[in-house]
Amino acid sequence: MVSIREKIAYGLGDTASNIVFQTVMLFLTFFYTDIFGISPAFVGTMFLLVRVMDAITDPLMGSLTDRTQTRWGKFRPYLLWFALPFGLISVLAFTTPDLPESGKMVYAFVTYTLLMLAYTAINIPYCALGGVLTADPKERVSVQSYRFVFAMLGGLLVSSLTLPMVEWFGQGDKAKGYQLTMMAMSALGVMLFLLCFKGTRERLHPPAEQEAGYRVLFRSLWQNDQWRILCLAAFFLLTGNVLKTTLAIYYVKYYLGAPQSITLFITLGMVANIVGCMLAQPLARRVCKIKAYITLQLLAALACALAYWIEPEQRALAFVAYMLWCGLFNMATPLLWAKMADTVDYGQYKTGVRVTGLVYSSIIFFIKLGLAAGGAAAGWLLAGYGYQADAEQTAEALNGILTSFTLYPAVGSLIVAVVMCWYKLDARKVEQMSMKTNGLTH
Repeated sequence: MVSIREKIAYGLGDTASNIVFQTVMLFLTFFYTDIFGISPAFVGTMFLLVRVMDAITDPLMGSLTDRTQTRWGKFRPYLLWFALPFGLISVLAFTTPDLPESGKMVYAFVTYTLLMLAYTAINIPYCALGGVLTADPKERVSVQSYRFVFAMLGGLLVSSLTLPMVEWFGQGDKAKGYQLTMMAMSALGVMLFLLCFKGTRERLHPPAEQEAGYRVLFRSLWQNDQWRILCLAAFFLLTGNVLKTTLAIYYVKYYLGAPQSITLFITLGMVANIVGCMLAQPLARRVCKIKAYITLQLLAALACALAYWIEPEQRALAFVAYMLWCGLFNMATPLLWAKMADTVDYGQYKTGVRVTGLVYSSIIFFIKLGLAAGGAAAGWLLAGYGYQADAEQTAEALNGILTSFTLYPAVGSLIVAVVMCWYKLDARKVEQMSMKTNGLTH
């Protein structure tokens, strides 16, 4: 049994991660186009190139953690080693140097690349750590529920405080405001990563006789057919999610015509995220996790698509629709991450080889591809519909923002629901695997 104290400590690690991740998701595109001063088309292309390149490093990082042996375990030490570098690079990414546009493009490309690499180095081990805290399938949902509640608390900090802090620190200089805001956020993140390191313990380990060669690890991974299903689902899930969250600011500022309501809009979305994550565990106790996940994706798609018919003057309804989508979408999130831990057990059950880091990192590889596709699509769609930064938008641009914020992300959730129909690790199968693998992993 994992204590509540340890679940909180583990969750604080995702609070730290989300201080940067949610800032990137919600504000980085806007920062680059409207503050930093580079074109949305370049931003979209940069996101695609960097995130694809970064995604390639994920399986390498996962296999490295599976081969790591320290007195602190396989995964925890990376929280200690990379907390400070991650924080420093986050500040650099939100710093605006006095350079010509070409120089700014180079600076943005280099710092964003370093940010994504640092995120990989600390987040892959953190995610894998959740798979070795307990072997109990029900406890895994609980651990992930705590994790994502605290993750969304980090997002809540970002959504509610970022723009007010930018104004307060910048005093009219938004570039300075973003830099100092990120400095404060990063300092908090470093401290939370260290608390996560101190407050958790790795309990599940590979069989003592397991070979650690790369060929053995990757061959075992490929034989895991349930892992392949989660990889495909993760890609489409994040593509739609990133597209919608990236365009939230544009939707409120330009389509709803309410720039003063941006902070409230995304903050209420984060509150709905937290409520959704809190409801995941009681839902998983009463309903099959697979059926629940598919149903939630279908409902999220419906809530997302219906928002297309909301008129600009119906602001309250737009807020409600966004909160409903956030709650449904994130009620499913802990269920997905609990499935990843089940997939690790399934791989060991099937092949006799346990590859925790590699399973998590390779699924995150597809998450990163989804991040790349969604982020690039946001930039390209803005450019394609004729978006002009901080200016009155054409009817075509406004309709493009609306369509990209509502209908396109809904398609992503629909595809995820279809893909997950092939996933077969239900409660009975997981219990059967757990009885076998528990004897092999302690």
